[in-house]
Formats: sequence, C-alpha cells, structure tokens
Amino acid sequence: MKGFIAILLLTISLQVTGQAVWENHNAPVYGYLSRMAMKGNIELNDIILPISRSKILEHLDTLQTKQLSAIEKKELGFYLQEYKAALNPFPGAPPLTKGKNNPSSLSPHPSSLSILKKDPFGRFRFLGVSNKDFKLFIDPIIGMQQTVGTPSQYRTLSNGINLWGQAGRLGFQLYYRDFGLTGSGLKLLNQENPNTAFIELFNVDPNKLNHNEVKAHMSYSWKNGSISIGKDHLLWGYGESGKIVLSDRAPSFPYLRLDYQPLKWMSFNYTHAWLNSNILDTVRTYRTGTSGVIGDIRIRYIPKFMATHSVSFLPIKGLTLSVGESMVYSDKLDIGFLIPVMFFKPYDNNRSNYVINAGSNAQFFFQASARNLIKNTHFYSTVFIDEIRLSSIFNSQKARNQLGITAGMGVTDCFLPYLTIGAEYTRVNPFVYNNLIPAQNYSQYNYSLGDWMGNNFDRALFLMKYTPIPKLRLEMRLQKIRKAGPGTLLQQYEAEPQPPFLFDFQKNRTDMSFNVQYEWLNNLYLFGRLLSTKQSPVNAISTKYRQLNIGMSYGL
Repeated sequence: MKGFIAILLLTISLQVTGQAVWENHNAPVYGYLSRMAMKGNIELNDIILPISRSKILEHLDTLQTKQLSAIEKKELGFYLQEYKAALNPFPGAPPLTKGKNNPSSLSPHPSSLSILKKDPFGRFRFLGVSNKDFKLFIDPIIGMQQTVGTPSQYRTLSNGINLWGQAGRLGFQLYYRDFGLTGSGLKLLNQENPNTAFIELFNVDPNKLNHNEVKAHMSYSWKNGSISIGKDHLLWGYGESGKIVLSDRAPSFPYLRLDYQPLKWMSFNYTHAWLNSNILDTVRTYRTGTSGVIGDIRIRYIPKFMATHSVSFLPIKGLTLSVGESMVYSDKLDIGFLIPVMFFKPYDNNRSNYVINAGSNAQFFFQASARNLIKNTHFYSTVFIDEIRLSSIFNSQKARNQLGITAGMGVTDCFLPYLTIGAEYTRVNPFVYNNLIPAQNYSQYNYSLGDWMGNNFDRALFLMKYTPIPKLRLEMRLQKIRKAGPGTLLQQYEAEPQPPFLFDFQKNRTDMSFNVQYEWLNNLYLFGRLLSTKQSPVNAISTKYRQLNIGMSYGL
C-alpha cells in the first residue's frame, strides 16, 4: 500500500490530459475499434480491458481522418455522440482534434445541463452536468429478457444505475444492477457456460433467483498513465470464445490498478486484486455469544489475493508482443506483491524458504498479436504457463507441461464489406489453474479466473460477424469442445509420467449459435440469441438443448 501512495503523490503535479473512466468491457465500441485496427486505421492496445473512455475517444477522433465506408462513417458519428462527453474540460489543454477539415469538431461545450434531453453532442441524457472542472452523467439501467427452451425457461427483469464523471484530476464511476429471474432450471445457469457467474442471493423458492452486480472505481490520470482503485473485471489477452489468462467468467473483484506508457512503443500494467477463496477459516471463525441468534457465529473466510503485471511492446506497426506474470497468494496481505516492478516468483520462493507448502501459485503468460500485417487480418496467440519443467519439456516421463494455448485469426471485409470471418483453437492441459493449496487456486468464488471450461479440454471455433446496416450486429458461431476430468492433486504433483491430455475423457460438446444485436439509440439495445447445444457423454445417451433469448436493455 505504501508503494501505491508514493506513486500517487509523485504524480500529483503532472499535467492531466484525460481522466480514466473505464468503459464496460462488453461495450460494442470495442468490436468497432478492433475491426478498425484490423484494417490498419488505428493502433489499438486492447490486450487489457477495460480501457478508458478518453482513450476510446482518441481512437474515434483519429478515424475522422480515415477513408471509411458509409456504414463505418455513420457508426463513427454514433459513437462520437457517446464518447465526446469524455473530453478534457480544463482551460489550456491541448486540442484533441486531429482532423484538418474540422479542427474544432471535438471542442467541449463550456457549461451545460441536460435533464431528459440531448446534450450538446446529440446524446440523450437522463442527467448530464458539465462545466470547466466537473462532469456528472447518470443513466438508469432497465432490462427485460425472455428465455424459452431447455434446460431452463425463465424471465429476467433488471434495473439499476450507471453513474460516472470527472472532478478535477479524478475520474469516478458507480455501476449497480439488480437481477430478478423467475422460471425453471435456474440452478443450472451458473454451470459450464461463458457467461459471468453470479453470487446467488438467498431465496427459498427454486423458481425464483436474485443476484446483483456492482462495479465502482476512482482514478487519477496524468499525461501517459493512470492509477485507480475500484471493483471490476480485468481481462487480459485475446479469445473469441474464452480468455485463458484473465476472463470475465468469475465475478468482479476489488483491485488497485496502475497503467503507464512511458514510450509510444511500450506500456506497463500492474494490478493487485482482493479475491474470495470461499473457504472457511475455522481458526478465525468465532462464537458471538448472541443467544443462538442466526447460528451464534461470526464466519470468516481465508483471505486470498492476486498480483499481476505485464509489459507490451510494439516493435513494428501492427505487431504487439506482451509478457506477464501473476501470483495468487493467501492468508495475509504481503507488501512485496504491492510493488509493481517486483519479480513475483523469486520473491515468493525467498519468503517461503523454498518450501512448496509455504509458497504461492505463480503463472506466466505471453501474447502475440499481428494486425493488418496481411491486409485486413488479425492473427493472435496466447500462452498461459501454470507449471513447466524446462529441463524436461520434451521428456514424456518427466515433463510437467501444465499450460494452455489459444491461437486464432480473423479477416474482415471478406467477400462482403463489413463481413468478418474468424477461426480459433484453444487447448488447456490437465491441472492448469489448480494448486496444492485450495485457497490459492486460480479462481474467484470457485469460478475460474481463466477459461470458463477449466482445464483438460480443447475447443475449435468458427465464427462470422456481419453488419449490414449501421449498429446492427449479426453473428454466427460453431464450436466443438472435448472435455475430460480435472484429475486429483496426487496425480498433479506426484504422478510420473503425468497423465496425458484428455485422460479421464468425459464428453464431446457442439454449440451452434446465432446472435443479433441492434443499438437503436445510444445505450438502448434490442437483442436475440438462438443456441443449440449437443452433449455426448462417455457411455451415455447424447442430449440436445435449444434455447431462444429475446430482450431489450437500456444500459449494458
């Protein structure tokens, strides 16, 4: 903690160019920018999500000088309506606009108040306040969804609030959404799917389920970096059907986050997260002496943390190489992991006296991304190393290659303008994400921080994305999965040779889906999804499930 306070104090005097208000990682603008980067129109660093609204605006501004299709131009104007509110309002700040023909197109309105009307940029606001040194925007969140088919049929109603703004050198946000589900098969919704898992609120009725999502942060930014404290997801790497390093499968977590770009071709990220082990700490749990009221007990869980940092390099235009390290540790906060430039693995070896039972759970990961090196394409690959013996990597008797890999590619404007075709393969070996100490598994609330399928599986994906008219996004997916058992700790740590990939094979799975989403107005979505799943367990009859989801939402 002292290290973070020192960094914050040292940067107070630096010039501010834009506050870090993190944009929801599910926002459609990410897909738009990713495609623009695939075409070579912008240099996009989206290996780590979310990114800030001001950074998104910089990319949108750059696109105003590019040759775009009619659909791309209309979508650009639509997104500018949303993100111009991130403009830096401070007097004397350098102009953001790069367009030669429209040098004042992004100039901020000096002062405005919008209540149930459009702001100066044409975006409808429930509440928007902006002047030279303060901004506040508040939108309600309202959602309705109907799901029919098997194995679950239910209706979802949700409501909440999204509040964000800037005050002096600070950015801030509060996102809260409450979900109420009514129907059948609700206990299956958290099982083996890529959707973000939720923490169920107590309900005695099996046909009703409630949960909520809350995210918040405050940040301080300077010319080429930011530091923030908050609660959100942190995504790392690429993956259309799942991310093997950090995904949004597990519930969000509190964190300290530092982003710094000292050079145009190099950027650095550090995050320290507070996780939930979901394991009872029997030593610290105690009786309350309250005459047996609600069990007469105070429950404590084993503390759990994660520190992660990574560096990205841009050796040539369009090529990004990244390397990172993470450490999941437990029991008590360790200041050594609060040092952003610490080499976590040797530090942990020293502090644990090189005793495995006293140590923590370390990971290394790598990412390569090539955009538009071949026209309109994106090639990417991620490697996640949980444990490896370099000295015996090719020795089938001694090897401990507990790692995962994703490799994929996409090409846009393929046959048709705005048609993107992609393919991806993911393989995660046995025992990845698991640890000798259960409180140090690579998980949050018992859900994987990495890929939603866990370990000992592989997955092949083919997809097509098409935008026939502005803001209408169509997507078709076909994926095949082979899944095997997780194995035991005895097999993981003592078996030689290690059990082979896909040992204890359990099932084949095939998913086909068609998704449609239309953003009618800023932040107002109409959507539908048709999903067909076939599961073929070993020595059992295959089962088929079909589900149709339709709904609308104001707010993500």
